Amino acid sequence: MTYKDNAVKDLRIAYIGGGSRGWAWTFMRDLALELALGGTIVLYDIDKEAAKANEIIGNGISEREEAVGKWKYIVADTLKEALTGSDFVVISILPGTFDEMESDVHEPEKYGIYQSVGDTAGPGGMVRALRTIPMFVTIAEAIRDYAPQAWVINYTNPMSLCVKTLYHVFPQIKAFGCCHEVFGTQKLLAQIAESELGITDIKRDEIIVNVLGLNHFTWFDSASYKGIDLFPVYRSFIEKHFEEGFEEKDKNWMNSTFSCAHRVKFDLFKKYGWIAAAGDRHLAEFMPPIYLKDPETVASWKFGLTTVAWRKEDLKKRLEKSKKLVSGEEKVELIPSGEEGILLIKALCGLTRMISNVNIPNTAGQIPNLPASAVVETNAVFSRDSIAPIFAGNLTEDIRQLMLPHVMNHEDVLKAALTCDYDITLRAFRRDPLVTCSKDDADKLLHTMIANTKKYLPDGWNSKIN
Repeated sequence: MTYKDNAVKDLRIAYIGGGSRGWAWTFMRDLALELALGGTIVLYDIDKEAAKANEIIGNGISEREEAVGKWKYIVADTLKEALTGSDFVVISILPGTFDEMESDVHEPEKYGIYQSVGDTAGPGGMVRALRTIPMFVTIAEAIRDYAPQAWVINYTNPMSLCVKTLYHVFPQIKAFGCCHEVFGTQKLLAQIAESELGITDIKRDEIIVNVLGLNHFTWFDSASYKGIDLFPVYRSFIEKHFEEGFEEKDKNWMNSTFSCAHRVKFDLFKKYGWIAAAGDRHLAEFMPPIYLKDPETVASWKFGLTTVAWRKEDLKKRLEKSKKLVSGEEKVELIPSGEEGILLIKALCGLTRMISNVNIPNTAGQIPNLPASAVVETNAVFSRDSIAPIFAGNLTEDIRQLMLPHVMNHEDVLKAALTCDYDITLRAFRRDPLVTCSKDDADKLLHTMIANTKKYLPDGWNSKIN
């Protein structure tokens, strides 16, 4: 990297999953809006045609006058080609297809098990991990061999297990996971503070929080705005609005696949005294089926079950959008996404310093009463070539007990995925709080789900699921 005029314009970033029809465009537009960075983006994807489409789209963005960050987009044929010489590696992949995800999410419904997302916790998150971990083993080995000094940013779910796999394969890797769920809760607190305190125009990043927990099951034990403790404000709001919840501006949970009225958050605060800092759809999956008992119960808590049918229809729309972006019929709108990935790259280049939430192993004891081997989400200080995790403190015992089954499952699922061990997988499967069916039914369900994703699993599974 070469520094000149408080900028670095010769960065090389390898983008694994560079054929993305969604996240990649978000990444491109944030890069285009950052004056202090520039260089080359190397796109790698098993779907080479999709990567080639994004090459055209990315270079088209860079040519626009309003794009102050200038980047050259190229496609690589191999991981080696993509990674060699890279300063940063971004991983954003879909493990399998929506057909496999359809089984992840909907097969358990035959046994009365409902999931609102199915990509992190629950039976769906577990089986998704079985096909994701072998992919991440390959990626980690390639990073070790061709880009051992690169900073690696993961956006793929299940986040904790993806990051855990990277460090298992290559312990010296400089990897971390980024997630925007915390940002959503900061925005919620900002809006509630505006409503309760009569203050206008509170920015999300003005809400100062201590973050601790697991990805998608993250909590705040403190939150403030310019010296104002927001816990009493939050408590007061919940007391007045618990039943109706809180509808964000221009969003209604009934009309949006990803929206909610935050009633799960509110209920968890009443029960545990801390602010749960992820979307209700994710939070519900880490708990016993209090909120996910059946579709009627889900609706009563004012969030939705995201169907894979919806995701498939949405993909059709994004494929069509990709064609229009490639042809020039449409252009990527250059507005900030609100994500912090580019800001973190900027900080790691030494151009600034910032604090953000990050998913990394608990080896610095960020959360003392969770195992050092757990991948946890806490705040960290980002500066030149450094991520320094901030001491977050202990979880309350009640919240720790909620997390322990998932921490144990992360250990078991990683081991099971690496060794193709059905018995270990079944043990973890039965331990998951959402799996309330009988032991025999859990065995039948797991067998079916693994069979449905078989083509994305190592050959070692063949003898286990005949």
